[in-house]
Amino acid sequence: MNTNLNLLALSLTSALTLSASAHAQDLVVKIGHVAPLSGQSAHMGKDTEDGARLAIEELNAKNIKIGSSVARFELLGEDDGSDPKQATAAAQKLVDAKVNGVIGHMNSGTTIPASKIYNTAGIPQISPSATNPKYTQQGFNTAFRVVANDGQLGGTLGRYAVQVNQAKNIAVIDDRTAYGQGVADEFVKGATGKAKSVSIVARQYTTDKATDFSSILTQIKSKNPDVVFFGGMDAVGGPILRQMKQLGIEAKFMGGDGICSTELARLAGDAIGEGKVVCAEAGGVEEGKKAELEAFRTRFSKRFGHEVVLNAPYAYDAVMVMVAAMQKAGSAEPANYLPELAKVNYKGVTGTIAFDKNGDIVNGTLTLYTYKNGKREVITVTK
Repeated sequence: MNTNLNLLALSLTSALTLSASAHAQDLVVKIGHVAPLSGQSAHMGKDTEDGARLAIEELNAKNIKIGSSVARFELLGEDDGSDPKQATAAAQKLVDAKVNGVIGHMNSGTTIPASKIYNTAGIPQISPSATNPKYTQQGFNTAFRVVANDGQLGGTLGRYAVQVNQAKNIAVIDDRTAYGQGVADEFVKGATGKAKSVSIVARQYTTDKATDFSSILTQIKSKNPDVVFFGGMDAVGGPILRQMKQLGIEAKFMGGDGICSTELARLAGDAIGEGKVVCAEAGGVEEGKKAELEAFRTRFSKRFGHEVVLNAPYAYDAVMVMVAAMQKAGSAEPANYLPELAKVNYKGVTGTIAFDKNGDIVNGTLTLYTYKNGKREVITVTK
């Protein structure tokens, strides 16, 4: 009897030892994510974090291998509050934690200063949403993005305002952030490039934390614009729409992906109108890929209990692209998989992802939306 107990004990000890040994062979891969999780844009930052988290959870469920080891992925989330100084502090924290890669940041104004820190450390960074062209024009081989840039987005909106909306007099507002100013400048270029009859009748400025726009909107009203373009985020765009309605400004309202969220209708209330708003998302899928994106949205809603706000699919794909490069390299070490990331060709839920020599997405799509019955409605997908 005692002999049997001893054998059982030895067997259990052996099994535990083997189990511990197996777990010791697991490769822990740390992926950082940074976005505003506090402040006015927290709902959008949480959206990108949840997209990255869903990718991490699905990867772990598959027990995938990198090299000869089973990879166990960890998401290290940081809050940059949409503030450049907080962003660089968050970036340094992730570098100190020896992350294998970073998804983020969300805003251009935080992504650009943080990118210098990641580049110095040799850590690959993929932004799911930063659109300012300067991000990928710094000569950093560690900087990538999975969405189109402001040159494409703002320019397309500018041309749409003139060619489709037949705008002649256009007022422009931006929030003076790297994103807001950048997309507004590109919009103006697109609107005035070949249309000599178009006038920018007002160029006004606000901040990303402002709530009262009565002064600048009163000045704009006196110019009787056909279109008001806003470069900024939905947390400011919604109140601008409300105050435009209060002042009786009937102009179309246009903006980039910063306002083009499912939340804009709630933030604007009945000022959202029917077809009054035209905005563009720096991404989107063409007809053949819609089923995959919808399947992602379903999984996302089931997991988190709410719909995608805006950039979650791009954060999800950014994680998947990074891991695909690690698998191809057989290593999660940044220096080893970075060359594979630069030449990746990945079929994601947002379409095919490949990068040019600067780290910009090749053939990035744009989706133009309007709002009807309080819901976003696709106008067209274009390149």
